Amino acid sequence: MPRPIHATIHTAALRHNLTRMRGAAPGARVWAIVKANAYGHGIERAFDGLRGADGFALLDLDEAQRVRTLSWRGPILLLEGVFEPRDLELCSRLNLWHAVHCDEQIDWLATHKTHQPHRVFLKMNSGMNRLGFAPERFRAAYARLQALPQVDEISLMTHFSDADGDKGIAAQWHAFQHATDGLAGERSACNSAATLRHAQDAAVRGDWVRPGIAVYGSSPDFPAHGMAHWGLQPTMTLSSKLIAINDLPAGASIGYGSIFTADAPMRVGVAACGYADGYPRHAPTGTPVLVDGVRTRTLGRVSMDMLVVDLTPVPDARLGSEVTLWGRASGGAVLPIDEVAHAAGTVGYELMCALARRVPVEVDE
Repeated sequence: MPRPIHATIHTAALRHNLTRMRGAAPGARVWAIVKANAYGHGIERAFDGLRGADGFALLDLDEAQRVRTLSWRGPILLLEGVFEPRDLELCSRLNLWHAVHCDEQIDWLATHKTHQPHRVFLKMNSGMNRLGFAPERFRAAYARLQALPQVDEISLMTHFSDADGDKGIAAQWHAFQHATDGLAGERSACNSAATLRHAQDAAVRGDWVRPGIAVYGSSPDFPAHGMAHWGLQPTMTLSSKLIAINDLPAGASIGYGSIFTADAPMRVGVAACGYADGYPRHAPTGTPVLVDGVRTRTLGRVSMDMLVVDLTPVPDARLGSEVTLWGRASGGAVLPIDEVAHAAGTVGYELMCALARRVPVEVDE
């Protein structure tokens, strides 16, 4: 039989979370963000759950072609724009919208030969300090684009750096508002955290919201709020089984480095999952896990192919018992991916994207 580990993509949960984002930003259109192969879910596997979006936003041309191959005829947005002049040819052929965040991208557009003018999203660096024109240079960039016959409609966008925390969006939002005052064009500013926390304000939510991680069932401001607080559902489950059970005496240690030692006799199980499957190697003793739907903890160091779990709360566990590393157990119990990530000192994004190719993936409703 195959090694007992697999991931499940929950189509109905993707639909639910997308609907939740619409409810958080009434009247705005919603981009489904499918960069990083739909946050590790697989674009093709996630598509049916996300096809109710108003558009798909992603990073590279290969991803855009894959979405078009799925018969999507609506908007597709390249969030980082094009990377070289010849990319504009494929934008023309596939009818892709694209971000413009630097002078060179405007230069490339100015020399691009096309019969169909492009829809562009002019990006402002309002404080994230990654991509975009500084507020004082934004109007000049807008004017350059407006003068090009290669450009049709210009939308205006920025990205919030602190929408998930106490600092909030006020300073960046003020910079964006001031620099775009009086400019024609649709607005897009809200990521997941801004959509859930700030999009009740019609001006802030603008015309398009760009929720990413929340659509995939992870809270954008964990640990302040969990997925249940925001009404989200897990869209990916990583499951395995117990392949061994050991009864340890007091004083016995577990795994490489012997970093965990039993202080009393205990029963432990070995699950067929390790860092080569995408589970975080640095997850410490105490990282939550479900065995037969019962919450327990990992013990010792995560190995390449195995990890050890405490069976004290699950006295009836046996060889073949279900182990839920994150997501939804078969009995309905949920282990949020954010809790696993937090214990390992990372974020849910990384765990989703790190799912290894060797892990079989299935899709359910």
